Amino acid sequence: MADGHTITIEQTDDHVRVVRGDQVLAESDRPLVLRETGCPVRYYLPPQDVRLDLLTPSETHTYCPFKGTASYWSVPDAADLVWFYPDPKPDVAEIKDHLCFYEVEVN
Repeated sequence: MADGHTITIEQTDDHVRVVRGDQVLAESDRPLVLRETGCPVRYYLPPQDVRLDLLTPSETHTYCPFKGTASYWSVPDAADLVWFYPDPKPDVAEIKDHLCFYEVEVN
C-alpha cells in the first residue's frame, strides 16, 4: 500500500442487515469488515446473503488504486446502491464478489 494508506479486512460475526423501504435486501452474520485509511468502515457481504434477484447490474464502474475496479448494482429507486470487486487486487483478494452497500444496520 502507499505510504500511510492501509486496508485491513477481517471476518466478523456482526449481524448486518440492509433494508430499503420495506424490503430486506441483505442479511448476514458473516460479513467481512474492511477498514481503509480515510474511509468509513465498510461491510462486504457474501453473495449468498444478498437478495440478488432484487438487484440490476449497472453500467457504472469505478477504479480504486488499492482495491481495483468496482462494478455496481442498482434497485429501482436507487442507482448504484451496491458495489463489488469481481477481480480485486491481490492485497484485498478476500472481498472478491462480496457486495457492499452504502448504508447498513449493524448489531
